[in-house]
Amino acid sequence: MTAPYIIFIVCAGVALLLLMVLKFKLSAFISLLITSIFVGILAGMPLSKITTSIQQGMGGTLGFVATVVGLGAIFGQMLESSGGAKSLAHFLLKKFGKSKASWALMLTGFIVGIPIFLDVGLIILIPIVYALTRDTKHSILYYAIPLLAGLAVTHAMVPPTPGPMAVAEILGVDMGWVVLFGLIIGFPCAVIAGPVFGKYIAGKIHIPAPPELEEAGQDDDDSRPLPSFGIIAIIISSPLLLILMSTFVGVGIKSGTLSDNLFTEILTFIGHPFTALIIATLLAILLCLKRNMSKQTILDLSTKALGPAGIIILVTGAGGVLKQILVDSGIGVMLARSIAESSVPLIVLAWMLSALVRITQGSATVAMITAAGIMAPILPAFNLNQPNIALIVIAIASGATILSHVNDSGFWIVSKYLGMNEKQTLQSWTIMETIISVSGLILTLTISYII
Repeated sequence: MTAPYIIFIVCAGVALLLLMVLKFKLSAFISLLITSIFVGILAGMPLSKITTSIQQGMGGTLGFVATVVGLGAIFGQMLESSGGAKSLAHFLLKKFGKSKASWALMLTGFIVGIPIFLDVGLIILIPIVYALTRDTKHSILYYAIPLLAGLAVTHAMVPPTPGPMAVAEILGVDMGWVVLFGLIIGFPCAVIAGPVFGKYIAGKIHIPAPPELEEAGQDDDDSRPLPSFGIIAIIISSPLLLILMSTFVGVGIKSGTLSDNLFTEILTFIGHPFTALIIATLLAILLCLKRNMSKQTILDLSTKALGPAGIIILVTGAGGVLKQILVDSGIGVMLARSIAESSVPLIVLAWMLSALVRITQGSATVAMITAAGIMAPILPAFNLNQPNIALIVIAIASGATILSHVNDSGFWIVSKYLGMNEKQTLQSWTIMETIISVSGLILTLTISYII
């Protein structure tokens, strides 16, 4: 196969995927599988080999992803139901004061967005935004944009949220490096897109708290005291710290700084994403029990959490199939050679692929998994170390954040809860998402030149 034909196959595959999702409204799971078969046929793979690759790609990816996404979903559901998000918000607002409430909300979103989906975090915390807006007479954007920026950044960049978890597994990178760079790169992105941009756009668009939505997200009859900030901080940080510990222990063993013995083996085991998330989930369940939730309620909440997780798991598995087809057909190696001869940095290519899919079809998860499936077979040819592959994960996450507009469900959720029309949502939420995306790319490139 010649380089132009390889590029044609990849472009045709992406075009077919977008056509099925946008025009024919097929689910991303089915669309990715059909795209994988289409690419395999164009590449000249035997039909029997295509079906074998589908099985291997699906099984190899889901062995990890199904476990961590399922555990992460239950973990987030327990924290949401226990009042953890509100506890964080109240504590930080008290510490920062009303004058710096936008910074407190950005930090709240940044922490809450690690275990909890963006839309859920917004619904839980929007009453606090309404209350601050009524008290200060600021535009609602003054407080909502910082909160949304914090939620959006960690939801896209920091495991254990499903997107970065799935991409990290498809690209074969240690989760600890993704956590580390997600936090390092994500925080300045949240600051720029949150309090900084929020203050600017609030001065341009004045929107009061919508009266008809003032009670949204509030508990009807839950008068129990919220859990303490310290407990919530420990529970949320526990999986991150354990995963980071495991990563650095592994680095120490490879460099000879630490000896490979039973103690380091135990630390590595405890810090594996499986074990770390099991520990964190059990801590969150204990918190719910402490708040006098019945065991049946906890079981029902756990079952409820696995519904959305199932969709993400299947889409991720289909992304693994696309990766396997590209590997088994030989396209990945040939594409890597073509890219090596070009001047486009891998980080920029990963960002562009993710951004293209995101803009055209709306789903950040599908954008991230599609880009990861295309990039995965390319990377081995470049002999990248783990930190550099982790930066590509962050670049993909950044690209998938860009330009949220009318084809993204998040656009309409934000529009509804902030009482904005489409133009105002484009001017605020869409621009905020794009600032995160571009800032993430710039910071990722900068760090890649340093390490």
